[in-house]
Amino acid sequence: MNLVDELSRKRIKDPANLPKFNVGDTVRVHFRIVEGEKERIQVFEGVVIARKNGEGPNATFTVRRVVFNEGVERVFPLHSPRVAKVEVTREGRVRRAKLYYLRERTGKAARVKAKLRAQQPQA
Repeated sequence: MNLVDELSRKRIKDPANLPKFNVGDTVRVHFRIVEGEKERIQVFEGVVIARKNGEGPNATFTVRRVVFNEGVERVFPLHSPRVAKVEVTREGRVRRAKLYYLRERTGKAARVKAKLRAQQPQA
């Protein structure tokens, strides 16, 4: 058994605790930040524009948001202990695996369509 594989297996979070989200979804990432002796949670909300390395120990996802007309992207490791929680606020309907084209778009052109949910039959 390789030492690197053993350490990475310990680092992986339980799949039952990981939220199911895809590229195009709007998510809120609760990220622990350590400032000196203090620790606080900062929320970063935006559209997931990329996911890399599947579900393995090196899995990451990129979240993009626009703040004061400036695009901000942040890459989060999926299994990092600093990622406290990932909430899916809106599911998006996209036709690509990577949404890097959103970097050149502004305003309404940068929106991702919402996924239509199937209506439950009313009794």
